Amino acid sequence: MLFAKHMSVMIGSGMQVIQSLNTLKEQVDSRSFKMILDDLINDTKSGQFLSTSLEKYKNVFSEFFINVIRVGEASGTLPENFKYLAEELKKRQELANKIKGAMVYPVIILIATFGITGLLVFFIFPKILPVLKSIDVELPVLTVYFISISEFTFKYGYWLFGGVIALIIGIWGILRIRPVKFLWHKIILKIPIVNKMSQAINMIKFSRTLGLLLKSDVKIVESLNITSNTISNLVYQKAIRETANSVRMGDQISKYLATKPHLFPKLSTQMISVGENTGKLDESAFYLADFYESELNETTKTLSNAIEPILLLAMGLIVGFVALAIITPIYKITQTLSR
Repeated sequence: MLFAKHMSVMIGSGMQVIQSLNTLKEQVDSRSFKMILDDLINDTKSGQFLSTSLEKYKNVFSEFFINVIRVGEASGTLPENFKYLAEELKKRQELANKIKGAMVYPVIILIATFGITGLLVFFIFPKILPVLKSIDVELPVLTVYFISISEFTFKYGYWLFGGVIALIIGIWGILRIRPVKFLWHKIILKIPIVNKMSQAINMIKFSRTLGLLLKSDVKIVESLNITSNTISNLVYQKAIRETANSVRMGDQISKYLATKPHLFPKLSTQMISVGENTGKLDESAFYLADFYESELNETTKTLSNAIEPILLLAMGLIVGFVALAIITPIYKITQTLSR
């Protein structure tokens, strides 16, 4: 994002690409990025286009980024295209921060729950357990269950921990298999509330990327294919690639999108249709991106408000269960001794 922003300002002020890259190199702290800039400078000095040099670093600069630069070089609008990229990448970063922000509170609650439970189970309860076993008092059922859980955890703790790690790694590995990943993405789009968030996120990426590529004078079929590669959800990827094939055969984008209402709501289809008929498809795409961004804001707020009391209740029940299992027998022993 900063690379695109600085390049936009420097080239826009009349500096050559090589000068701009050299100036940027002096401001960069990252050694690995400096090495990339060195390579870009050498390639540019030898007469290569910047976009051609960037292709060697697709893991850093995406296909979307490279294509926008390529079009800017061909059309003489490189400063403007760098500016578009900087704005787009900033919006993507803001979108990612919104999603992360919505997850911060639930994660803190979960960490606090497991932290308090772990403190009671592994540090406090083991000190009280010998006392409870030594006194001839019938223990409450809750405490008996808790002792069984505690003993099992201490006896097979390493195996349990290893099993959880193995399960996480196994799920991660399975989800990397493309058919399984596709099925998982399909399931996400059917889970209540989460499906609305996922749809909004994918519509924002689709609309804004398509709008920017069209604004940069990339051809419609190529724009759709590049857009599909920027979408992480495989269900949307497939649908957008099929849309590109449909457009290649002479159909309108809106015609194919209308056949996938579970992915592309009626509003998006209508706006795309208006854009196609008026010749302002890029503007319609940007409008859709802004609309779904505001919808995502509302959905994340609703989700946070819904999750908050549920998590607090769950935390209260777990900690309450552990606390009662410890306090109840102590209270019962105290009563027995006072008689």
